[in-house]
Amino acid sequence: MNKELYIKSWCSIKNGTILLNGASVFSEDSEDFKTFIRSAYKYFETDYSKFFKMDNLSKLAFLTADILLKREPLDAEENNIALVFSNRSSSLDTDRKHQATIENKEEYFPSPAVFVYTLPNICLGEISIRHKLYSENSFFIFAKFNAEYLHQYAESLLQSGKGEKVLSGWIDFDGADYEAFLYLVGDEGKIKHTPEELNRLYNIL
Repeated sequence: MNKELYIKSWCSIKNGTILLNGASVFSEDSEDFKTFIRSAYKYFETDYSKFFKMDNLSKLAFLTADILLKREPLDAEENNIALVFSNRSSSLDTDRKHQATIENKEEYFPSPAVFVYTLPNICLGEISIRHKLYSENSFFIFAKFNAEYLHQYAESLLQSGKGEKVLSGWIDFDGADYEAFLYLVGDEGKIKHTPEELNRLYNIL
């Protein structure tokens, strides 16, 4: 018999505002993403030096995940939390930067520091290293937030015992536009894990 699953906590980031479980916990007037994410990093005392080497998509994903996971009773050595992320733009923002270095005929020097982030799932690795996550992880590309698919995938992982919890959602970055919505699913919480609730929470911010 399948057990009842719940959304334990969730976090959204968009237009300079961060919501945690529906409450505004940080806001920055600057329209510049780099200024905003740096201010948020300091406010939440993230303390991870590699953060500043990441591309914008990874910074967005990392900070959103960190806000949620630092509130969990995590083990110092290993945690069985699966990651299931999705977006529309893949790693396009970084792909453009990498392509620009290739097209520069006079100073052809593709940067390894840029190239390493030309896959969207690299952000999953950054989060896993930080929080010692050793469960499954996947990154899907959809035209829009696909609550039905994410719900089904997370349910499958949890019901089959492939993860004790699942951190799932939407992380998209393209040019000046950015949007994050991550939620933690498990057997504890007050919000039932359904596609309807996922769509409702996603549309709050």
